Amino acid sequence: MFRPVEIAGMRCPNNVFLAPLAGYTDYPFRSAYLRLGAGLAFTEMVSAKGLHYGSEETKKLLYCGNETPKAVQIFGSDPAIMREACESEALAPFDLVDVNMGCPMRKIVSNGEGSALMENFPLAEKVISECVKSGKRISVKFRTGLKKGDRLAAEFAKLCEGAGACMVTVHGRTRDMIYSGEPDYKEIARAKRAVKIPVFANGGIFSRADAERMMELTGADGIMIARAALCDLNIFNEITGRDPVPVLPEFLRLVEEERSLNGEKFALVFTRKIAAFYLKGREGAAEKRRKFFEAKSTEEVVELAREYF
Repeated sequence: MFRPVEIAGMRCPNNVFLAPLAGYTDYPFRSAYLRLGAGLAFTEMVSAKGLHYGSEETKKLLYCGNETPKAVQIFGSDPAIMREACESEALAPFDLVDVNMGCPMRKIVSNGEGSALMENFPLAEKVISECVKSGKRISVKFRTGLKKGDRLAAEFAKLCEGAGACMVTVHGRTRDMIYSGEPDYKEIARAKRAVKIPVFANGGIFSRADAERMMELTGADGIMIARAALCDLNIFNEITGRDPVPVLPEFLRLVEEERSLNGEKFALVFTRKIAAFYLKGREGAAEKRRKFFEAKSTEEVVELAREYF
């Protein structure tokens, strides 16, 4: 069930991937989960327009090191600019480029990007086909539809395959569900049966039992883990059958790597958030979170981590 997988000649050690997480999946975060059992880890979603206009903040999201293979997610709705991004020097290190056609957030959708592309099949197809012309491996992440009752997954998966995508990931919820509610396993299964390229499933996976259920009910070739990675350091170890590791050493390593790569100010804000997630379910979590968020330096964060983790 959880095994090595090949995507258009790109070999991954297993089929349990870390999904793009806006504001979180930077290089140190990805590196941690690649060490802890993820078969592939995606950058947070990167604006193709940001690259087009030379945004330094956008370029920072693309920092990568020795992770192998490397995967990036981009978003946009202009086919020419999306292809330009795929052909850019900034994306040259990446082995797989995922096109975001599933983001439900209003600021993305209102620009005709993310899941808005599921409302315009011809444009979606053009975006994918132009990205494919770059010569990169192109995958697409999308939802089962836009509103409750939609059954678009199979049709959209076929569109992606026809446009040249080598893989699709189906988030088993419609846009209006955002991130709540039971995933639609039947719709993911319909998408899987509709195409020959690998189909990954996403949504509502917080344990090995959830992962097994998703695989069994959908027949998917693999799964993507998103929010569970924020709360459970060992989620990939658990799903892939590896031994769990203690939180403290990994958290201290994350603090140091964030500080080294992104500076004290960013590292402080970022690691306080991660610490708050890792406290979920622990005794006295609310008070401990408060203390983390009151920390004025990463040194204070480290001291608290040594006490609480």
